[in-house]
Amino acid sequence: MRLRHICEACGTEAILESEVAFTAGWDYPPRMGQFGVIGPRVCPNYAINRTVWWALAMEGYTADMLNPQQQAVIARIQAEPASILVDGNGGAGTC
Repeated sequence: MRLRHICEACGTEAILESEVAFTAGWDYPPRMGQFGVIGPRVCPNYAINRTVWWALAMEGYTADMLNPQQQAVIARIQAEPASILVDGNGGAGTC
């Protein structure tokens, strides 16, 4: 399955097969975490301490404390995998 991988920390985007992404060090479902469940979504260059998950689980943030970018990450995660699915032509797919 080809997915659009989007790093929460730096904004890097890559369209990768799940196994390739995992081998390269991406923290992304389905190998790391679950679709639709808030967890880190980062590239190999960033640690989880710059993620929405970290803000909520480790720093005790509540939903009203999140900035618009963090709220957008949550919306994208909740709509996974459809929100990151890529069709055979490299474009965003629909389920």
